[in-house]
Amino acid sequence: MMENQENKKQHKGGRNPKKDPSIHRYVFRLTDQENAKFLSLFEASGLDNKARFITSVLFEKQIKTVKVDMAAMDYYMRLTTLYGQFRAVGVNYNQIVKILYRNFSEKKAAAYLFKLEKQTIELAQLCRDIAQLTAEFELKHLKQEEK
Repeated sequence: MMENQENKKQHKGGRNPKKDPSIHRYVFRLTDQENAKFLSLFEASGLDNKARFITSVLFEKQIKTVKVDMAAMDYYMRLTTLYGQFRAVGVNYNQIVKILYRNFSEKKAAAYLFKLEKQTIELAQLCRDIAQLTAEFELKHLKQEEK
């Protein structure tokens, strides 16, 4: 019975040991200003581990920093949605004109088209305002980041 137990391999369990484990440890202290700068650089790097960030900085590996301006992204998404709505309004406009001439007399259709024309003028002015705001936004926010 003892021979059977000795012949069996014992499994110690757990994780397999690494070929090159990180066993050397260094400790350094930072002031409040240094720590704030360190944390901002760490967050900008996009890495998930501070130790990996420090070793990449020490051994001059390239650090990739990506900035996402959420305000610009939100503005762009809303502008895209608004553009889609303008296209839908254009399609509806054509359909309304056809329906007016088909279902009403010429005089009545002209009266409705006059009201529609006033709304179209307001919509065109709104479109120009949006284009102007977009140009200002690009000058203030997007062009500065490229410099």
